Amino acid sequence: MKNIYLLVSFVLVSTMTLKAQTKATAAADKLFKQYEYLDASKEYLKLVGDGKKDNYIYNQLAESYYNMFNSKEAIKWYALAVTQPQDAEVYFKYAQMLKAAGKYEESNTQMAVFAGKSPNDLRAKSFKENPNYIPKLLSKQKAFNVKTIAINSDKSEFGATLSNDNVLYFSSARRKTYKKTGWNDESFLDIYQSIFNPADGSLSPATEVSELNTKWHDGPASFSSDGNTIYFSRDSRDEKDFESAKNINSKFSQIYLYTAKRVNGKWDNITQLPFNSKDYSVSNPSISKDGKTLYFNSNMPGGLGGNDIWKVSIGQGDVYGKPENLGPRVNTEGNEQFPSITQDNVLYFSSSSKQGLGGLDVFSINLNKDEAAQNVGKPVNSENDDFSFSFNSKKNIGFFSSNRDGSDDIFMAEPVCSVETLITVTNAQTGQILPGASVAILDDKKNIIETKIANGNGNVDYLLECQKEYSLQVTMEGFESAGFPIAKNKGGKLEVPAPLNPIEIIIKPTEIVLNPIFFEYDKSNITQEGAFELDKLVQVMKSDPNMVILAKSHTDNRGSDQYNLKLSDRRAKATVQYVISKGIAASRITGKGFGETGPKADCKETCTEEQHAQNRRAEFLIVK
Repeated sequence: MKNIYLLVSFVLVSTMTLKAQTKATAAADKLFKQYEYLDASKEYLKLVGDGKKDNYIYNQLAESYYNMFNSKEAIKWYALAVTQPQDAEVYFKYAQMLKAAGKYEESNTQMAVFAGKSPNDLRAKSFKENPNYIPKLLSKQKAFNVKTIAINSDKSEFGATLSNDNVLYFSSARRKTYKKTGWNDESFLDIYQSIFNPADGSLSPATEVSELNTKWHDGPASFSSDGNTIYFSRDSRDEKDFESAKNINSKFSQIYLYTAKRVNGKWDNITQLPFNSKDYSVSNPSISKDGKTLYFNSNMPGGLGGNDIWKVSIGQGDVYGKPENLGPRVNTEGNEQFPSITQDNVLYFSSSSKQGLGGLDVFSINLNKDEAAQNVGKPVNSENDDFSFSFNSKKNIGFFSSNRDGSDDIFMAEPVCSVETLITVTNAQTGQILPGASVAILDDKKNIIETKIANGNGNVDYLLECQKEYSLQVTMEGFESAGFPIAKNKGGKLEVPAPLNPIEIIIKPTEIVLNPIFFEYDKSNITQEGAFELDKLVQVMKSDPNMVILAKSHTDNRGSDQYNLKLSDRRAKATVQYVISKGIAASRITGKGFGETGPKADCKETCTEEQHAQNRRAEFLIVK
């Protein structure tokens, strides 16, 4: 059902399609143009069953199943269609269906074809920059826990938004009427409400908001902070605004936006918004906390793609400004829709064109910051359509819809306890901020989760899980790299200072003083922590091209003298090889093992594990 709102002026028939129509396909084509894709596919299949092999029919079948989000059948017919050259968009849709089926490598193959045909498309550029994004997206830290709710029916439900007075509004096709949509044979949408109990998360049985509903599509809706003003979508046929397509005996409408006021507990004074038009649709409204900005999606002229997200200002006396496109930070040449703005100015929206898991994915962007939109990740997103995400910051609860279980159902999204961590990188001696520093966040097992670059204020932010230990590795050219622990936190906001000393501080008259380059017991491989320290040596040697270093390696006293001498020599060579691999000439660094001679902790037979670790070390002498 939500497909009615995706391409709000519906699907355009391509030039190739028009040229390929024949008398044999006339009946199926008519159903396709009326957006009755289920019946259209049956007619096309009859032609195939009669032995008709036609690339046009394959394409129409693929498009029909694409519009019904039947990835299995769409893939089958796209595979036949692309045996002959197609428009770029066909390859993009084929890739989307493959991705929805979890066939990521095959999806990438089709995306590469799409990118080759449309190299300037934002979707193509994004793919070229990061073609193998799926593993990182799948491993992304979970931001929400997802729960099913009891108010769903066997029909489509979506557009759920929770008011500050605990009323959940949503759209549903559950009401039985004699009129059906041609898309999926469901009734038209109506606006419903349910009372949310914040104590246990339960919802009362849904009831119809009758004063807002017509015999056509109504909803989704959004409302002001005080709950007294509502904005909602409605089919323009209620205004008798539609266009007749006599050649297929159909009437095509748009989606309009309306507003209403609460009077004596009922919605009254229903008014059209002034930028509604017979030439395009405007739908899925979301009003800002201060009531001064309305977000919506539309295919109006001036956008980047088929359906974009827009905003419009609202002044005194409900005077509306000129709609503004949110631009490429949010929109692509494809379709973005279902905007929802939170009380703290985070915009959630859905896109089938940005890099996701398949179908529609939910994205978020903080409009207060200069940052790119981020995929919300699993479990909110799946390989199916996930959309219409709203979040009430005051109640700390969200709702979204997905067809992961077969039909469009509403799910509850509860935030995972998190710590908003702000890191500030500075010069330890002067306090000056250090923009451009590299800040890596590591888990409690010292695995690097993600690396970010400090912005103009020397800041990097990470959203971390509560009650988990993390650490930072911070590097900056001209400064000594440093690590900083982040202790367990109960949640909320955390500021972490990260002061770096100028690199000169580790240069002494006779040696380069690094933190201990510890080796694991009986091993000579360079660990991640060891590499972090050795990178400081590399930086010093690059700053002084005449410097020559002797790397001395030591072991603890476990094992025979001869064995330890050989082990320390292997460690010295591994150290030298690492430094050379970073671009330092082999003539500038040598290594030698000293075994268990010259221990740091002279503990002989009674060494503790800590003392053994101190003795497994490396030292770096300045030879020249």
